[in-house]
Formats: sequence, structure tokens, C-alpha cells
Amino acid sequence: MEGTADVTDAVLALNAGSSSIKFALFDIEGERPARLLKGVLEDRGSAPRLTAQDEGGATLVDRHWPEGAGHEETFGFTLDWIETHLEAEKLVGAGHRIVHGGRDFVAPIRLDDQAIAALDGLTPLAPLHQPRSLEPIRALRAVRPDLPQVGCFDTAFHATLAPLQTFYAIPYRFFDEGLRKYGFHGLSYEHIAGQLSEAGLATKRTVVAHLGSGSSLCAMREGRSVDTSMGFSTLEGLVMGTRTGSIDPGIVFYLARVHKLPFEEIERLFYQESGLLGVSGVSADVRTLLASDEPRAGVALDLFAFRAAREIAAMATSLGGLELLVFTGGVGEHAAPVRAAVCQRLAWLGAGLDIRVIAADEERVIAAHTRRALSRGL
Repeated sequence: MEGTADVTDAVLALNAGSSSIKFALFDIEGERPARLLKGVLEDRGSAPRLTAQDEGGATLVDRHWPEGAGHEETFGFTLDWIETHLEAEKLVGAGHRIVHGGRDFVAPIRLDDQAIAALDGLTPLAPLHQPRSLEPIRALRAVRPDLPQVGCFDTAFHATLAPLQTFYAIPYRFFDEGLRKYGFHGLSYEHIAGQLSEAGLATKRTVVAHLGSGSSLCAMREGRSVDTSMGFSTLEGLVMGTRTGSIDPGIVFYLARVHKLPFEEIERLFYQESGLLGVSGVSADVRTLLASDEPRAGVALDLFAFRAAREIAAMATSLGGLELLVFTGGVGEHAAPVRAAVCQRLAWLGAGLDIRVIAADEERVIAAHTRRALSRGL
């Protein structure tokens, strides 16, 4: 990458979720990527909206579209707006969070037609998430075909799992087909691992709790994933906003046999109608549940904390002990009553447990990976 005395290189980090695309613009000329602005494009639902702020928190844009506005219109406007706010920077690349890398994509890569086709082929492993991950990539290629793009994989951080950690007790031929534990939220965990290394804490037996609308745990030591609660899909493990977490597979058979639910309806039930929303009948949002007087809201929060504590204890088994517990993610960072409820259930571990809160920053990890990929010509 070449810069000039007056113009510095910048990359765009994109993090596509189920209903929105988070993004951040970074100057990459310094030792570390420096964030210039961040924003969210809420492009799913009846009223798309673009908001963005500078590093000081000042609002830069708050644009609403009428009902029915298309993805190409909203995403195209967002990209144009970002480029108009480049002052002394030149956009030289874009990096993307991609939910699933399968067994083969265990490091960031430059995205070309062959790579995109291969990633599209992984859609059966993450049918609700993978297409959404690829949407911004295709949109950018359509409007900026010469802009290099880099894929960063949520599964890659867990490539260090021992084989024993990746097996399910089903016929081995299915493992060869790809039915194994992959783990997710890897970009978030990679950021936390870097923060722990800088703080001199990487050698501690650590469990990181990424708690948000999607929630998972990662047992790590020396900056490596040792175990994780999510598995083949993003359903396994903790109770989440609208997802079940780990569930008896027999429930699937019961719903199909007794309630005659088709496969697609069971999938929607488990991904979109369960978790905190399903138990409480009120909301998937922890803030709403904490403020609610509805008894089932309290039941949902208690279940969330119970399952998190139980799974953290299981992670300690994989580590041979537990010395450090880190909370991150929207709920982990901001919902102090939830953290307290989890920690109370872990009091039996003793007073020696170090508990910390570290903000998630997946976009910064994406920006760093994108800079390295571009500099190496990958």
C-alpha cells in the first residue's frame, strides 16, 4: 500500500448482522488502525435507517428511508456517504465479518469470485447467517468492483480446538461431511485475547463470556481457544435473545410428530421465537426485561444467568481450573445485574477469581486483518 504525505490509507470494516450492518472507517497508516467514524445501517424491517458518529460521539448522519426502500438503495447511499466524509484519507479496501469459514478458511483472505463461491457453498452450515454475511460483499463488488475486499471469519479463532473438542457422538461419517463443532464469535474473542496479552494476563486460565443477542463462551489460554459453547451452529450453548441455546434433540422429534411442525417452522421457532423472548413472552432485550414487572421476565433472566454460570463451570473443566472471567458484548458490558447474577452462582469457585469487563471491538480486528492482507498482497 502506498500513501502520500497528504493522503493516508483507510479501510472500511463491515459487520453484517441479521437486521443491521455495523461499520467503521479506520485510518491504517499508524501502528494501529485509528477509527475515524462508526455507524449502523438498519436495513431490515419497515423503515431502514442510517446513523453514524465520530470518535467523540457526535452524530454525523441520521438518515431514514420510507417503508419499502431496497437494500441496494440504502447500502449504496451509505457507501457514498462514507466516501464523502473521507477528508485526508483514501479508501483502499474493505473487510468483512463472515460467520462461517468451514474447515478450510482459518485465516483472512482476499475475496475473489472463487472464494465467494466457496463461501456460498458453506450456506448449508449456516443457512440463516452465511447469506447475510455475503450480501455486503456482493453489493460492494457491484458498485466498487476495483475495491479490494477481505473476508475475516468468526470460526477461525477456534481452529485451535483439539480434535476431541470438535466431535459429536454421531456416526463418524458425518464428521467427515462437516458435522462438527466450529464455534463462533471468533473476532470478538480475538480482540479480547489481544487485550489480555497487552495486560499480561494471557497465561491465566480464562473464560470469556460474550453476552448479547447472540451469546457464547470461550475458554482460552495463551491467546488460543481451548473450548467454546457454540458448536456446529449458533444455536448451541447459552440461552440467547431469541435462540434456544442447547436443547434436547428429542424436542425436535416431538414438535414434528405431535405438533406436525414442518422443518422450516421448527427452525424459525428455535432461532427467532425462543430464548429470552420465548420464555418471558415480553422481549428479547435484557434492558426491557430488567425493567419489567412481568414474572416471566424474571424467570427468563434467571434462566439466562443459570445457564451461563453452568456453562462457565464446564469451560473450567476444559481449562483445568479458572482464574479469570471476562464479560463482553452488549449485555456483558452494560447489564451489571446480569453479571452479578452470573458471578453469584459462581461464588463457590472462590475469591481468587479475577472478573473483568472488556468492550468488544470486532471492527478493529477486521480493520487490522484487512490491512495485513492488503500489505501482503493476499
